[in-house]
Amino acid sequence: MSRTKQKTHAKRNQTPGIVGWRFIFVLLALGSVFVVLVARAAYLQVLEPDMLINQGDLRSLRVKSDTVLRGMILDRHGEELAVSVPVQAIWADPKVVLERGSEQDERRWQALADTLNMTPQQLSARIGSDSRRRFVYLQRQVNPAAVDYVRRLAVPGIYFRQESRRFYPAGEVTAHLIGFTDIDDVGVEGIERRFNAVLTGTAGRSLVRRDAKGREIEVLEREDALEPKSLQLSIDQRMQSIAYRELKKAVLTYGASSGSVVIVDVHTGEVLAMVNSPSYNPNNRRNTPVHHFRNRAITDMFEPGSTIKPLPILSALEFGSADLDTVIDTSPGMLRIGGSWVRDVGSNNGKLDLTGIMQKSSNIGVTKLALSMPHQHLLDLYFNMGLGMDTGLGLTGESSGMLSHRNRWSDHELASLSFGYNLSVTAVQLARLYAAIGNGGILRPLTILKSEQGLPGERVLTEAYADAMLDMMEAVVEPGGTATRGRVDGYRVGGKTGTTRKAIAGGYGDDYVASFAGIAPISNPRFATVVVLNEPASDYYHGGEIAAPVFSNIMDAVLRLNNITPDAERVRITKRTGGSHAG
Repeated sequence: MSRTKQKTHAKRNQTPGIVGWRFIFVLLALGSVFVVLVARAAYLQVLEPDMLINQGDLRSLRVKSDTVLRGMILDRHGEELAVSVPVQAIWADPKVVLERGSEQDERRWQALADTLNMTPQQLSARIGSDSRRRFVYLQRQVNPAAVDYVRRLAVPGIYFRQESRRFYPAGEVTAHLIGFTDIDDVGVEGIERRFNAVLTGTAGRSLVRRDAKGREIEVLEREDALEPKSLQLSIDQRMQSIAYRELKKAVLTYGASSGSVVIVDVHTGEVLAMVNSPSYNPNNRRNTPVHHFRNRAITDMFEPGSTIKPLPILSALEFGSADLDTVIDTSPGMLRIGGSWVRDVGSNNGKLDLTGIMQKSSNIGVTKLALSMPHQHLLDLYFNMGLGMDTGLGLTGESSGMLSHRNRWSDHELASLSFGYNLSVTAVQLARLYAAIGNGGILRPLTILKSEQGLPGERVLTEAYADAMLDMMEAVVEPGGTATRGRVDGYRVGGKTGTTRKAIAGGYGDDYVASFAGIAPISNPRFATVVVLNEPASDYYHGGEIAAPVFSNIMDAVLRLNNITPDAERVRITKRTGGSHAG
């Protein structure tokens, strides 16, 4: 074999045969990877694009909300009774706190705990050890100074959130009426609860896209905020303050467990003042007993006693069993009805006309009038005057009182009904009743919102009889009446006292309710006022002794505050006589 052939054969034997397969394998591998990538990309972008979009949105889309403060509550003159002020909440992201080791910086952690009135251990417990949690409140409605201090501490994982806090400038004076909100700014008592939907707006909302550094690069959606509405009440804050001052003084002076005053505009049915004592500070309710929150003027029922006596007299006049010249013989001061006795307090009053019955508060006089007509006629007037039903205020917790609808009544039950037993009323119901008398016999629903004209009313009394009742009530505060301490210097006023024992299981106990309901001024009625003092602990417990002076003090200030011209010396032309009746 030649030398050239040997070299060629050796070279052929040295060429590795597996080289071609390696190359093919590499090509196939690269091709497979490329095909898989293309298939995956096609799958994600064509068949399942939403998943990538959702993942991207989770990392870049954020929702921003605008804080909307709760609407204000104003009195009839625009004075602020409830306002919202912006405050901050301090919250923590437990994941950031744990990952950044915020608790290890003992100095700052101690300072943060001290600001929040906690120990470092309590603060750590509040954060917890679960890194999956991303939000926990540390303190709500924090004052600006504390927020500024915590902000300067710059503790990792501690953040701030804007919210609002409700503030009540009038404090305890309007507490029961206005009520309050909870920490989430939702009304839970009083006006705040009743009109929560009106006072609460809707926060604005924006959907934005942020980049990796948190910068806002695009606004995708925007919903404008729905601004809340402010609420203007019928309440006159000046009259509210006067009523509360006098009521609180009386409750303390006579040791009463509680008391209420309601003042109503007789022409519109607007409630101008509604106060209770004892009250509370709505700006700091800590340690306040829950039962102090209720508005006793609309929730608490009591037997009205003699304050109801205008109704049997008016009912007899409307039915025709009596007229304005009727005289009733009340001798000898006691009357047996159905096996029980009805007595007049004090001496034998002898023969009394209708004015005398009111002036002397004769139980026998109203009993004889009540029994002089069918019982249904008497009951109809009681119902027509709003007893046994709500007043139209619409406030949460208002009681409708208690007046039975049964058909059978004994004579003694009717007698008791005529002088204020066997039924229960609230202070606002009694105020509405007297407002109807002062308005010439037109009964209107009461309103707590400012209303110049008032809601439509219904005539329930003949105007002449309503006017005559005003004169009868004026006699109650004149010499010889049961409420001489209810007079107001310079003004003609009238009303009726009430003193009732409180019912207990099996009868009546030793506690009393003293009340006075009145109208002022008599010559041109403007205000119907009811004063109720519950369970006075002193030796004085009659309505004429302790409730009538409260009425006098309140009306004296209110009439002068409203620039009502004194009318005590003027002559009033009455429809009853067609002549003049000297004040």
